[in-house]
Amino acid sequence: MIKDEIAELLRQAANEAQIRNLLPPLAMPEIVVERPQNPEHGDYASPLALKLARAARMNPLTIAQSLASLIQLPTGIEKIAVAAPGFINFSLRSDWLTRQVEEILGAGEDYGNIDLGKGARVQVEFVSVNPTGPLHVGHGRGAILGSTLANVLSAVGYKVAKEYYINDAGSQMEAFYRSLYARYQQELGSAVEMPSEGYFGQYMIDLAKEIVAQEGDRFLAMPPTEAVRELGRIGMEKILHSIKSDLELLGATFDVWFSEQSLYQEGQYQGSMSLLEEKGHIVEKEGAVWFVSTALGEDKDNVLVRSDGSPTYFASDIAYHYNKFIERGFDKVINIWGADHQGHVSRMKVVMGALGIDPERLQIIISQMVALKRGEEMIKVSKRTGELVTLRELVEEVGVDACRFFFLSRSADSQMDFDLELAKRQSADNPVYYVQYAHARISSIMRLAQEKGIDYRQGDTSLLTTEPELDLIRKMLQLPEVMEMVVSTLEPHHLSYYATDMATTFHNFYEKCRVVSEDEALTRARLKLVAGAKIVLAKTLRLMGMSAPERM
Repeated sequence: MIKDEIAELLRQAANEAQIRNLLPPLAMPEIVVERPQNPEHGDYASPLALKLARAARMNPLTIAQSLASLIQLPTGIEKIAVAAPGFINFSLRSDWLTRQVEEILGAGEDYGNIDLGKGARVQVEFVSVNPTGPLHVGHGRGAILGSTLANVLSAVGYKVAKEYYINDAGSQMEAFYRSLYARYQQELGSAVEMPSEGYFGQYMIDLAKEIVAQEGDRFLAMPPTEAVRELGRIGMEKILHSIKSDLELLGATFDVWFSEQSLYQEGQYQGSMSLLEEKGHIVEKEGAVWFVSTALGEDKDNVLVRSDGSPTYFASDIAYHYNKFIERGFDKVINIWGADHQGHVSRMKVVMGALGIDPERLQIIISQMVALKRGEEMIKVSKRTGELVTLRELVEEVGVDACRFFFLSRSADSQMDFDLELAKRQSADNPVYYVQYAHARISSIMRLAQEKGIDYRQGDTSLLTTEPELDLIRKMLQLPEVMEMVVSTLEPHHLSYYATDMATTFHNFYEKCRVVSEDEALTRARLKLVAGAKIVLAKTLRLMGMSAPERM
C-alpha cells in the first residue's frame, strides 16, 4: 500500500536527519500516516514531526521541514507540503492514481487481501449463548460482529476458526431443566409450580407441548431426578438446533461447537486447576478454592470452587481458555461477549498471565445492548417474563442484509437503537438500500455496455482526469486500508462506513460523468473505472456477509 511506502520514506528521512545532526539521537515513535479530514491538505498526512518535537525539544514545524526536504519523491507522489503546527502532507500523482484501476481489475475478488496474518492461527469465539431459549436481537449483533471479523481476518492471511461455546453445564442449565420439567407436567394436567428462578417465556410452553406430542407421558413414570435430566437433554438439543438454524439464516456459521461439559470429561478443567496450583495461584479458605488474583493486581480474589464442591463460571472459563491456548495452540483468541460480561474481562486477562500465557494473545470485544424502535416509538421487552423479540422475527421482518448492515453501523462498544421502519425503507434514507443500489446501478451500466457491444478491456485509464473520476479511484484504494484498520482495531463497523462513503463517491461520479457517451475512448476508460468500482463495492459487501444485487 502507498500508505506503507510513505511511512517507510518518513522513517528513512528521520534516520537521515539524525545522521546530519538535524535531529538529536532519539527513539523512533510509531509512524502514523492517515488521511487528512480536509482533502485540500493532500491524500495523506503524518504527525511524525509533532511526535518527535517533545523528545527533540525542537519546533515541530522545523522538524517537518527538515524531514520533507530529505524525502525524494517516489513514483506515486506528486508533492510534499508542510503545514502548521507540524504536519507533513502528501499528494498523489493523477497518472499514478489512474494506473491503479488496472491493479484493481487484475486482482479481482482478491483485491484488498494483504497478507497481515502470515498464516497465524486465530480463534474467533462468538454468540456462545446458553441453550436455554431462542436467540434475541442482541445475540444477532454479536453474531454479525464475529462473522464479519472472521471474514476480514481470513481475507488478510489468518487461519481462522469460528467457534460457539455451548454452556451446557452449571446452574442456568439446571434451572432450564427444572423449568421444562414443570411445563411438561403442567401440559399433562399436573398442578405444579414453576421454579422461582425458572424460564417463563412462551417458548417453554411450546417446547413442552412439542415434547409431549413426540414422547407422550413416559417421563412421568421415571424418578424425578432422572426425568429432569433426560427431558432437559431433549429440550436442550431442540433449543440448540433452533439456535443453529437462526444463525445460519443470518449467515453466521461455525467450524466448532464446543461443549462445556467436555472440559470436565476430557481433563481440561483438572489440567488448568493443577497448573494454577503448581504456580502458587490457588488457596483454600472459607471452605472454598480461590484464585489469588489480588497478588496479581486485582481488587479481590475470585472463587473457583464453591464450598459445595461445584466449580464457578470463572473456573469453567479458565479451563476453556487453557484448552484454547495450551491444548489447541491458537496464536490469538478473540472473544465477543455481551455487555453483562464486562466485569469478567480484567480477571480473564490476569488469569492468562497466571497460566503462563501472554494476556495480549487474548482479545475481548464487548458487544453493547440493542434497543428496537419503529420510527420514534421504542419497543418494550422484558427478559424476566420472556417477552423478547427473537432474532428470527427480526430477520423475517427486515431481511438478512438489513440486519447485518445495521448491526455493523455502530461500534460494538456503543449501545444502539435499531429502527425497524428505516431498515425496511426503499429509499436513499436507508443506508442498506443506498449502498446496494450503488452496486445495482453499476451492474446496470455494465449490462448497457454489453448490450451495445462495447469492450472496455482496452480502455485507456489515463483519460480519467476529472475530480469525480479521481475521487472515485482514491476511495477505491482505501479498501485495503480499511481492512487493515478492522484487523488492528477489531472494529468491523469501519466496513459499513466505508461502504457508505464508496456508494456516495460513486453516485457523485455517476451524476457528474456520463459513462456511456459518443466519445468511445472515454466511454471505455470510464467503463473500466466502473468495473473496478464494482469489484471494490462487491468485495466490501461480501466481507460484511451481505449480497451485492445486480438489480433493484
